[in-house]
Amino acid sequence: QVQLVESGGGLVQPGDSLTLSCAASGFNMVDYAIGWFRQAPGKQRETVSCISSENTSPYYGGSVKGRFLASRDNARKTVYLQMNSLEPDDTAVYYCAAAQIPSWYCSHYTFTGPSDYWGQGTQVTVSS
Repeated sequence: QVQLVESGGGLVQPGDSLTLSCAASGFNMVDYAIGWFRQAPGKQRETVSCISSENTSPYYGGSVKGRFLASRDNARKTVYLQMNSLEPDDTAVYYCAAAQIPSWYCSHYTFTGPSDYWGQGTQVTVSS
């Protein structure tokens, strides 16, 4: 059974750091690009990051660039999103998704193909 399970969300204060994990099972994660997305209430889904199967330089969305860091550990079948200097506008449900795409497509792909996989999401709330 294919699964992507996000964890690590929670309630933090502005300026804090938080690391999300995305654990993959049921498929060979090493062959997949992993995207991180977020969606806040009343807002469109936003691409946070994309890390290719070749583990080339990850793509970051403009609002998180310089604050967030994506990495992957294929041996552990886990992808991480380290989030630093968190702001209230980072409050959202964060999702990871997997797709077999070439590395050059990582920054543009929406992970909405029929063979793509999505996790259930984890809530991140940044509030004082």
